Amino acid sequence: MQISDKGLAFLEAHEGVVLKAYRDPVGILTIGAGLTNASGVVKVRPGMVISRAEASRLLALALRRNYEPRVAKAMPGAEQHEFDAGTSFDWNTGAIAKATWVKRWRANAAADLIRAGLMAWNKGGGRVLPGLTRRRQEEAAMLLKGFYAGVKVSEPATGNARWAVVLDAGEIAAIREGFRKLGYAPGPDASGVRTAAAIQFQQDHDLKADGIIGRATLSTLQRALDARAKGKPAAAATAATGGATALPEATTSDLPILTDLPWLAPAALGLAVVYGLWLAWRYRDQVAAAIQSPLPRLAAFLRSF
Repeated sequence: MQISDKGLAFLEAHEGVVLKAYRDPVGILTIGAGLTNASGVVKVRPGMVISRAEASRLLALALRRNYEPRVAKAMPGAEQHEFDAGTSFDWNTGAIAKATWVKRWRANAAADLIRAGLMAWNKGGGRVLPGLTRRRQEEAAMLLKGFYAGVKVSEPATGNARWAVVLDAGEIAAIREGFRKLGYAPGPDASGVRTAAAIQFQQDHDLKADGIIGRATLSTLQRALDARAKGKPAAAATAATGGATALPEATTSDLPILTDLPWLAPAALGLAVVYGLWLAWRYRDQVAAAIQSPLPRLAAFLRSF
């Protein structure tokens, strides 16, 4: 069994089709409709660009090879709309073989129980991801009622970037706050982000600078925020251990054993430096964005891995 044209359109609308490689929130190179090296059909390289036709070809190839057979096995006897919903879910999560909602579906459980099981899959890295709750809702409507929700993105207010994914007001507010924290003024309109701010962010992070906020921009925004949050403790640890006193005087007087270990402060400093270097490598794309203007060649080098 294969996904239908309507199911394919639904999948692409939710995934977004990105024609230039980007890193997802955990750093995995991604292109097209969420294709990574794990898809088995493409080797994603930094800076890689593909055509729209190639993105569709790779998506269809990945579905045929890896996803449709797995969904057919997990959901025997599925009708087309059920199969399409399962394929969208598996493409997004890779969990069709273990998801509780699938077991409930096979057991002909009540629709509310199946829906509840499906709705539980709206997080990534412990966070509720933008647009994922809505996607699960629409997959449930497809699975249980055969309704294919149209993913329509409203036209932005004048001067605002266009959204390439459907988001609710709370998600938009969080995205605006993320831009603000990183120094990109989102503008006064609470319904969006200024086009100029979005384009500047995209240029700084080596994305396609089109003023359209989709998967690539949102993933990069999350990585930039994560890098900043994780970098602050590392910098603080290095500063603390690099001083003349590793611990406050009142504390060390109560712990005489620490004052008898002269190697403790250098060891702690060494660990802090190693951790800082590891963070810099893990978020090298964000380091590249930070040094793009003064050191463009080094930025390009860091992005080449």
